[in-house]
Amino acid sequence: MTLPPGDRIAARLAERTDGPVPDVVVEPDAEQLARAAAAALVARLTAAQAVHGTASVVLTGGGVGTAVLRHVAGLAEEPAPGQDLDWTAVDVWWGDERFVPADDDERNEKGAREALLDRVGVPAERVHAMPAADAGFATPEDAAEWYAGQLAAAAEDGPLPRFDVLLLGMGPEGHVASVFPRSPAASDERPVVAVRDCPKPPPTRVSLGFPAITSAEEVWLLVSGEGKAEAVAAALGGADPLDLPAAGARGRRATRWLLDAAAASGLPGAED
Repeated sequence: MTLPPGDRIAARLAERTDGPVPDVVVEPDAEQLARAAAAALVARLTAAQAVHGTASVVLTGGGVGTAVLRHVAGLAEEPAPGQDLDWTAVDVWWGDERFVPADDDERNEKGAREALLDRVGVPAERVHAMPAADAGFATPEDAAEWYAGQLAAAAEDGPLPRFDVLLLGMGPEGHVASVFPRSPAASDERPVVAVRDCPKPPPTRVSLGFPAITSAEEVWLLVSGEGKAEAVAAALGGADPLDLPAAGARGRRATRWLLDAAAASGLPGAED
């Protein structure tokens, strides 16, 4: 029997490490990746609601991340049997945000609202956006501190609420959220951090730190394109998270790498 590409890769990775091996899913291209991730996300959040009565998701921006949200909106219009997700009982958080005015097209929140949130009726009190630069916060540090307070206020026990699924993109140098290689955020132990002098514009941001990212029940990394294949292979090969932050993005119960064939091309077993 021929194994799917992701299973072949996971099996080869397991031969090279003594630690837990993440789930690896490989789709032919970015469009099919976005469709598959959307269907899986709806199924996972529906299952969380069945257990807890509510579900929570941490969103990411970027091309694939936004495409996933558009497909999720489409599934909400025509839900599959047994996957009629109640969007009035979904809490929405963000992994990072650009510290720019609220109407700036660079805002991840703006893209998420247009792609999904304005189409599915998530109540305003369940949409937990990171502050914009014109929201009354003098500095990104103030905004980060406020967002950490919002997380703590929503938590049942401890400083962080339950995140059923935390979505992340990844840059070609291995950054996740706005945690860049060898940046102060990569070693910061606070759940939310301000990011200045970011190597990718815009330079000022607010981001979840590793304590918040790794608190999630499941972390899903959505990655497409050959230009990211080297970083994908390094992250799954055990790179130091300080050098390649994606390597440190792990969920409490599961870590899933959702890749297109180009992004997976550098992994062992990809060409078998």
